[in-house]
Amino acid sequence: MSNFDTPNFSVDLSDQVALVTGASSGLGYRFSKVLAKCGAKVALAARRVEKLEALEKEIRDEGGECAVVPLDVQDRDSIRNAVDVVENQLGLINTLVNNAGMVDAQWAIKQDDALIDGVVDTNLVGPYLLSNEVARRLIKAEKSGRMVNIASMAAFNISPTSASVLYSTTKSAIVRMTESLAVEWARHNINVNAIAPGIFHSEMADAMLERIGDVSKGLPRKRICVPEQMDSTLLFLVSPSSECVTGTCIKIDDGQTAR
Repeated sequence: MSNFDTPNFSVDLSDQVALVTGASSGLGYRFSKVLAKCGAKVALAARRVEKLEALEKEIRDEGGECAVVPLDVQDRDSIRNAVDVVENQLGLINTLVNNAGMVDAQWAIKQDDALIDGVVDTNLVGPYLLSNEVARRLIKAEKSGRMVNIASMAAFNISPTSASVLYSTTKSAIVRMTESLAVEWARHNINVNAIAPGIFHSEMADAMLERIGDVSKGLPRKRICVPEQMDSTLLFLVSPSSECVTGTCIKIDDGQTAR
C-alpha cells in the first residue's frame, strides 16, 4: 500500500532556498517570482543590481522573502562568493536554477575570442561551476537538492539562416551536463534536470526578433509563447513530487519543431 496522498503533488516550497541566475530579466525574473510566491526564499542573482532591486521590491510587496546577490557567471570568484552570500543571508541552497544565458548572434567564422569566451563561460562553464559549488555543500550537509538548467531547443535544432552555432553548441552541452551530473549525484539525492524552451518572449529573444523580424506567422500556432507558460514545468521539477525525475530535459516549444 502507498503512503502518498492523492494527488502526490504540492507547490509548497517553504522549505527551499533557491538561487536563480539571470534573474534581472526574462525567464529568470519570472521564475524568481513564481518560486517566491510558492514560499521559497529566493536569491536573485545577476549583474544588473538595479533591476534585481526592482524585482526584490515586487516580491517583498507580495509577501515573499528574497535577497539581491550580485553575480557575474563569467567570474569564478563571483560564483563562489555568491554562494557564500546566499548561505549567510538565506541559508543552504537546495534549489538552483541555472538560467543566465548569452547568444552569439554572429556567424562562426566571424566570432572573435572575446565573444567565444563570453558565450562559453556564461552558458556552460558558469553553470557547471555553480552546480558543483552548490552540490558540494549539499553533499557535505547530507541534504537533498533540486537543480534546473535552462537549455534551449537550439540544442537539438539549428537553422541555416540563424547565426547561433556557438549558442547551440553550449546549450547541447548543458543537456549532456544535466544527464551526467544527474547520474553522479543521484546517490546524494540531488536531482538535476533541464528545460529546453523554443521561442519565448524574453529580453534576449525579443532582441533577436528585432534583428530577424516577426517569425510567428511561420510557426504552427502562429504565436510566440510567454514565460508564464513555463511555470508548471518549473514547479514540477523543483517540487518534492518529482523526486524520481532526474537527468531529464523537458522540451517546451509549442510544436515549433519536429524533434
